[in-house]
Amino acid sequence: MARKKPENSTDREPVARLVGQARAEGVELVGENGLLGRLTKLVLESALEGEITDHLGYDEHERGGGETGNTRNGSRSKTVITEVGPVEITVPRDRDGSFEPKIVRKRQRRLSGVDEMVISLAAKGLTTGEISAHLAEVYGADVSKQTISTITDKVLEGMTEWQNRPLDPVYPVIFIDAVHVKLREGQVANRPIYVALAVTVDGERDILGLWAGDGGEGAEFWLHVLTEIKNRGAADALMVVCDGLKGLPPAIEAVWPQAVVQTCVVHLLRASFRYAARRHWDAIAKALKPVYTAPTEAAALERFMEFAELWGGRYPAIVKLWEDAWAEFVPFLNFDTEIRRVICSTNAIESVNARIRRAVKARGHFPNEQAALKCVYMAIMSLDPTGKGRKRWITRWKAALNAFAITFEGRLTRPPDN
Repeated sequence: MARKKPENSTDREPVARLVGQARAEGVELVGENGLLGRLTKLVLESALEGEITDHLGYDEHERGGGETGNTRNGSRSKTVITEVGPVEITVPRDRDGSFEPKIVRKRQRRLSGVDEMVISLAAKGLTTGEISAHLAEVYGADVSKQTISTITDKVLEGMTEWQNRPLDPVYPVIFIDAVHVKLREGQVANRPIYVALAVTVDGERDILGLWAGDGGEGAEFWLHVLTEIKNRGAADALMVVCDGLKGLPPAIEAVWPQAVVQTCVVHLLRASFRYAARRHWDAIAKALKPVYTAPTEAAALERFMEFAELWGGRYPAIVKLWEDAWAEFVPFLNFDTEIRRVICSTNAIESVNARIRRAVKARGHFPNEQAALKCVYMAIMSLDPTGKGRKRWITRWKAALNAFAITFEGRLTRPPDN
């Protein structure tokens, strides 16, 4: 019995012939005059020829220009930077100069895929100089640092639109955290960039916005940020998880009076370690675990008193830290275990912050606030390119959202009455 050819065998045959011919001629797949470059040239020139044929209304080598008098008028050469390197192409022209090609526009020197590649590299934290060197080394393309900066500046318009987009009327949880960047404004200084990440009623991740802090983390700053979020449509938030920033609880209460403010346990633990010797970290973590895993608030208080008795003499600052944060630490203890599992820490936002920190660390420092925000924005826009992360989020939050619907009955389906 004859073997059945694969359905795409017809498509593969001409490709196989081209590859075989290239090998016979000693032509490399990539690089200058490589096979991919030749194919790209062939495809682009064929597409341009098709465009001018549609524009003029007659095929090449046919007599045309009857009604309009417009005809082909030779061609010109130009080099465009593509994802396989620089490619020299021939662009057809018409006599009256009305032909406006779309596949490779007039004065266009880069295909869109190159711009996307540059933005992707910038999102990973590479500087303009590093991107320029990468394109020269890998693709043989000479792209200046100024051109790369111009390409990445294209995202600013999208960033402004994204930052002002309408939001959902209600979010089960909003996580607020910060990453620190170095700005070179006069002198290099650390500045916080705050990220608000929400979980939607469908269990999807939604980053609500980015805000550059000026070091004043009080109620006035946070009231401005949260009011902006509310004005964009978020009339209610069931729970806001944060790291105990000064002024945040009263700001949340002013904007969403019914919201539960929950201090992130992971941040409390990290803050505790700052007051302790490194050799005691494991013991302190072990002693605090019964506090935040207690079945009730009363049980948590008992475990905390045991911790204070054991470690308070050596590290009184840790005890005071937990006492000061107690009111915002205990709310999650009153909820279903499914809710506890996903909101007792800001792990949901930690993966986002980890990606941001990699991009920020690679850059070192930024010339101004806008450059820092652009870098962070590109980093979060490059999250989850395959969509698998979205599926994991929905699966992870399904049980918790069912528990939220019961605990906060009626609030997940409509905004609260004003």
